[in-house]
Amino acid sequence: MTHNRHGEALKIFAQGTFIPAIPLALDARRRYDEAAQRRLLRYYLEAGVGGIAIGVHTTQFQIRDPGIALLAPVLATARDEIDRYEAETGQVIVRVAGACGPAEQAVSEARLARSLGYDAVLLSPGGLTELSEEGHLDRARAVAEILPVIGFYLQTAVGGRAFSYGYWRRLCEIDNVIGVKCASFDRYSTIDVVRAAAMATRNVALYTGNDDNIVIDLLTPYQFTVDGKTIEKRFIGGLLGHWSVCTRAAAGIFNRLRRAANEPRISRELLRLAAEVTDFNAAVFDAKNNFAGCIPGVHEVLRRQGLLEGIWCLDPQETLSPGQAAEIGRVMAMYPYLCDQEAVS
Repeated sequence: MTHNRHGEALKIFAQGTFIPAIPLALDARRRYDEAAQRRLLRYYLEAGVGGIAIGVHTTQFQIRDPGIALLAPVLATARDEIDRYEAETGQVIVRVAGACGPAEQAVSEARLARSLGYDAVLLSPGGLTELSEEGHLDRARAVAEILPVIGFYLQTAVGGRAFSYGYWRRLCEIDNVIGVKCASFDRYSTIDVVRAAAMATRNVALYTGNDDNIVIDLLTPYQFTVDGKTIEKRFIGGLLGHWSVCTRAAAGIFNRLRRAANEPRISRELLRLAAEVTDFNAAVFDAKNNFAGCIPGVHEVLRRQGLLEGIWCLDPQETLSPGQAAEIGRVMAMYPYLCDQEAVS
């Protein structure tokens, strides 16, 4: 990876872009299906993404289990496909790798990502219930010495925890923290994150991961007045598992929202679209069942579109919830313009 390519990728990230968090392709025996993974990656790259996030929640955290050991192979597959695409098109794609676990593990995963030419790591706070906020900040500092870090407000339903405004304020001051993905699925804590980034002395890019509020997050200007000075901050991009399905249509919506965000008025049509995208997401992510079927739900949409052969997850118990398949069928029929079946075909 050339230094110029990495610098350009960080510039694209700082300006705001469209990054799907992509799933893992397995065969019927739950083994890694590299050919299917490459096909899936090509679909995303050709759908108009600005970046790819892999090794994150949507890719299944179990890829790190010693008996499975898929983190390195999956990151390498994505690197190869992005290399090929960049060589063919001259376009730079932002490469984000997931890192999780205690500090030592997260640093090791960041080193792996750096060795494979990744631009940044999305640092998951999941599963670290014993760690204080100060411990999380120390961990972020250690990882930021290896690669640029994207902080992550992971919703509590899938293993995240609540953080204070003070935590985000201090995280935003860490050198080499380049952004925060807010996926708390909560308006109150989202404002904490935005205010912390607005008050920071460094530029920290905000990316929505709030699947229940994608469109509104990307349209809302947040303003904070301090000592007579008004500061405005916005979500300038998204890093979303939701965008790993119907990706071309979603990328089109993202580009439309970027244009609309600069308009003095928001149209009724975009407000309607906001509700439709949330309804679509509720079915895919299994909101009714506390998100138990979110990863199989992503797989099911991709299976229906012919991009995956099945919905297999590494854990045989992880499958669609009762009624989820019918709900997915409902939203795909109700909102055909949110799908991109023609492009997939």
